[in-house]
Amino acid sequence: MTTEVKVIGGVILVTIIIFIGGIFFLSKSEETVPEADVVSRNGLHWHPRLTVYIKGKKQEFTDNIGLGAVHQPMHTHVEDYKSGVVHMEMQGVVAKDETKLGNFFRIWNKQFSSNTLFDETNGSEGTVKMLVNGSESKDFENYMMHDGDNIEIKYE
Repeated sequence: MTTEVKVIGGVILVTIIIFIGGIFFLSKSEETVPEADVVSRNGLHWHPRLTVYIKGKKQEFTDNIGLGAVHQPMHTHVEDYKSGVVHMEMQGVVAKDETKLGNFFRIWNKQFSSNTLFDETNGSEGTVKMLVNGSESKDFENYMMHDGDNIEIKYE
């Protein structure tokens, strides 16, 4: 057997191994989400509205939060960011954890929890409060957003 045949055979063998490995890796990469945690199996495109106030002053979003070299599944767009629209655009299987309000704040690079809003912390100056569709919510960063939600967060 010539060297040329050995090289070609080796290249073919390595190619087959890489191909089979890739198929195995891709088939295992889709995490199994327990049925109780599935929001959608076919992706979603939702638009909750979020308004944030600190000591009575509305905190404005900026355009393109979460958009850049890598588009985040939660983001804002130029046409409606001023009205607080959060775009939730997710593909494939969507788990409940992916819809949590805290994810948007992480993408926005702002602090938010039951104790903290931006640089403000619960104390004598005020406390963090949250309303969802007009009703008080204690879920804060763990609130699982839905299409059409109207979320209002205040520090006062």
